[in-house]
Amino acid sequence: MKMRVFVLAGAAALTLAACSSNNQDQVQNAEMNQPAADLNAQANDAANDAEAAALGNQAQQLEDENAAVADNTTNPSDDQEQNVSGM
Repeated sequence: MKMRVFVLAGAAALTLAACSSNNQDQVQNAEMNQPAADLNAQANDAANDAEAAALGNQAQQLEDENAAVADNTTNPSDDQEQNVSGM
């Protein structure tokens, strides 16, 4: 009886030892269950980049328009500059 218990215990131990972590199905399932990249964060980053590019283009257009406007102001003469008594 004692011999049978030892044989059964040894067989059970060998059977359990055969179930190691090299089970490819378990490895693939663990890889598939990993969280994916945060798509919301990536979408927000892309939107922010697009908005920044659009604002940069708009700023450049405004600078170009301001540079294109002719400076039609005239400088006052010395007499006009000296006439500050009303201030």
